[in-house]
Amino acid sequence: MRLEGKIALVTGGGSGIGRAIAQRFAEEGARVVVNDIRKDAAERAVGEIGGARAHAIAADVADSAAVRAMFEEIERAFGGLDILVNNAGIAEVDPSGREAFGAKVEARVGEMMMGGTVQTHWDITQSLSDGEWSRMLAVHLNGTFYCTREALRLMSRVNRGAIVNISSVAGLMGIEVAPHYGAAKAGILGFTRSVAREVASRGIRVNAICPGFIDTPILDPLPPVTRIIAERQTPLGRLGEPREIAAAALFLASDEASFITGQWLSPNGGLLTV
Repeated sequence: MRLEGKIALVTGGGSGIGRAIAQRFAEEGARVVVNDIRKDAAERAVGEIGGARAHAIAADVADSAAVRAMFEEIERAFGGLDILVNNAGIAEVDPSGREAFGAKVEARVGEMMMGGTVQTHWDITQSLSDGEWSRMLAVHLNGTFYCTREALRLMSRVNRGAIVNISSVAGLMGIEVAPHYGAAKAGILGFTRSVAREVASRGIRVNAICPGFIDTPILDPLPPVTRIIAERQTPLGRLGEPREIAAAALFLASDEASFITGQWLSPNGGLLTV
């Protein structure tokens, strides 16, 4: 029961990695606030955890007013916050481009298998709209900032707390099919390091996790061949599981990581070794 008596908020906790983290935290004794932009998803996750140990709040983390209201509800209900996991995120903004993207993936795979020069170019950045770029950064980077700002206002009252930001290997090595995603995740790492140094004097720790390819619903819109590619690129030969990221989050949120701040862990199956 490594989190016994702790109050934890997990954003984007209605599915995938966030849900796994919320469940693991509850198993370790925490009372967990599950946030999701979809109320039904947050409530389903709470139902799986057990109502006595969990509380659902629907809010868009990209909306600063909604985030402020969420934290006001947390303060009223629980009196404070010990742990924040900034997990909420999106993989795509405009689903209308899925078919064209899938065709490019299949064409490039065919060209590479033939051993010749790749003739099908991604051309992602030159076709990104302002709206796609802004929404991606708003959810990942702005959302991480908005939630961290409010969490620190609560944690600073008692001079303790732990924040875990979910970044990605895309923030470490880049990702050619989603430059806006890679930029947002890299920004989270810079923010993590800066805030960790800022609040260390208050006894608040801030760290990040950079998962590799994980088997979550975020992969569902992608062409089936991308899953095969991801598995083959990963030296362990498989996708990661949400529970494996939850284990890393538990470590960073617990007192076992009491001398760790401003760092990142990357459970990625050997995809990136640095």
